[in-house]
Amino acid sequence: MNLIAVVDIAHPDLALTPTIHACSDVTIQVVPQSATDSKTGMFFFTVENADETLETVLDEDHTVAEWELVTDSDTTRAYRIRHPEETKLISPKTSELSGLMREATSNARGWTVRLQFPDRAALATLSDYCEARDISFDLTQMFRQDEWTGSEPTGLTEPQRVALVTAYERGYFEEPREAHLSDIAQSLGLSPTAIGGRIRRGTAKLIETALIRD
Repeated sequence: MNLIAVVDIAHPDLALTPTIHACSDVTIQVVPQSATDSKTGMFFFTVENADETLETVLDEDHTVAEWELVTDSDTTRAYRIRHPEETKLISPKTSELSGLMREATSNARGWTVRLQFPDRAALATLSDYCEARDISFDLTQMFRQDEWTGSEPTGLTEPQRVALVTAYERGYFEEPREAHLSDIAQSLGLSPTAIGGRIRRGTAKLIETALIRD
């Protein structure tokens, strides 16, 4: 049995937190499959909805020692970023506890992370670790998973799932529409641009996984 936990974490010294606060319209994700090395503080990130101000903000972010633009498309940029030693990270402790960080996506306060652990004891140890370092640790979802796998059948990220479910529950998909993007954004503490992107990409992923046949 494996335990999946979805947790919101926040602290001013967590990786890229100043950038997240300064650029509320962007969505930042850690690239979990990249060959990162927590000992050097070097990680890869994708950034959606970025504009020309992002890199100025990265220069001023105290959790960024150096950054490099790896690739740039119309909607998404990829960066290789090194963090200084004082930056707070939970990924090394997660690995130490035989866990995996399956996903990490920015939210209004910090990060939403999807963690996979062998048991509840490991998750509790990580929670204690964060509490000792004043890192906010808000468990929002927890469930068991029989197989050691990294994704759900839909392929949705957790933020995409939350955005779609919230939009559905608020009547965004009704005719006539009972809620607008601004309503969904306000309820989730994000910008309409960010929520619109998550709904659009989540819908595309659902179509790809549920309706498209090879």
